[in-house]
Amino acid sequence: MRVNWSYILFSGLLLLTVLLYAFASHRNDKRLVDDIAIQFEDESTPFVTREAVDKLLIQSEGKVTGMPKEKLALNEMELRVNEHPTIKNADVYVTMAGTVGVAIEQRKPIARVNGNTSFYIDQDGEEMPLSENFSARVPLITGIAKKDIPTITQLIRHIKEDDFLNKHIVGVEKQRGGDYMLIPRALSYKIMLGKVTRLELKLSNYKAFYQKAEKDKTLNMYRLINLKYANQVVCKKV
Repeated sequence: MRVNWSYILFSGLLLLTVLLYAFASHRNDKRLVDDIAIQFEDESTPFVTREAVDKLLIQSEGKVTGMPKEKLALNEMELRVNEHPTIKNADVYVTMAGTVGVAIEQRKPIARVNGNTSFYIDQDGEEMPLSENFSARVPLITGIAKKDIPTITQLIRHIKEDDFLNKHIVGVEKQRGGDYMLIPRALSYKIMLGKVTRLELKLSNYKAFYQKAEKDKTLNMYRLINLKYANQVVCKKV
């Protein structure tokens, strides 16, 4: 009977590979966690601190550092971090070298609502709590109820998509009659928007007015710019 040495050699190499992998995997699981690396997608808006994230990682056995990698409950740790109200998404993982890594995407506020309860509205149109660590520079909204959040989100998104308006509009007030008033930066007048309808036309009309008034050096002559009426801008002087 002819011995198939190639088959035997291949089988031996395969068995050796499996044993080496199992040995390395066992040693890797026994390795102790020696560090925690927390990375933020955007470092310029620290709504949550690294210290706060570090506390969320702590397991029932105690501190994460010094713990064997095999005892890490990564899914539970990730769930706890994701439950933080200013975090949109977090990914918790462990490296071969024994470092627990946390990649964090924070929620992005687009407006701040002032009232009996103050909060942000985030990029998804959801409520977001204020942070003790950082205050975002976003338009200030007053006079609205929670039912108005979708309307305000639509308006603010429209403003943010325009470079001029994004820099120019610093606040929005909802009037008792339901009309919305825009507050421009460092000017003596307010802008009566009316209902949040025909935004493209109304705001295009306003930009045309602004460019002409700036050229004529008459911006500070007005106290109200009314955009409610179709195809016209009605101005009231000081």
